[in-house]
Amino acid sequence: MSAPTTTVLVFSHKPEVREAIITAIGRRPAPDLPRVHYVEAGTVADVLSAADEGSADLVILDGEAQPTGGMGVSRQLKNEIRQCPPVVVVVRRKDDRWLATWSQADAVLVHPLDPLSAAETVAEVLRNQVAPAVRA
Repeated sequence: MSAPTTTVLVFSHKPEVREAIITAIGRRPAPDLPRVHYVEAGTVADVLSAADEGSADLVILDGEAQPTGGMGVSRQLKNEIRQCPPVVVVVRRKDDRWLATWSQADAVLVHPLDPLSAAETVAEVLRNQVAPAVRA
């Protein structure tokens, strides 16, 4: 029997941005939470498919992704997915936090990512899930 894990979907059109997000959060954002299994998405279609399947416990979206940014994707997920997982949007400027609020994101991270802050934010969002879908 394997240890329980939490599935986190990370979206950006740039592999190096996905890697930076994963590295900042780490494999276990807090000792009281299960290890994280990351699924990377390079297209909006991948994100929508995973959200429709219900395969992600948390979605992290790059607000600067091209051609469709993570803020627009967040708003779409929140308005179209009945049991939408929590969403974290990563923005480039602190001044863009208001846009992430518009996107209905559950939390916001700002580049450059601070590993301590990123892990704490993700841990808080995961703890606040109504019904976490932890898999064994």
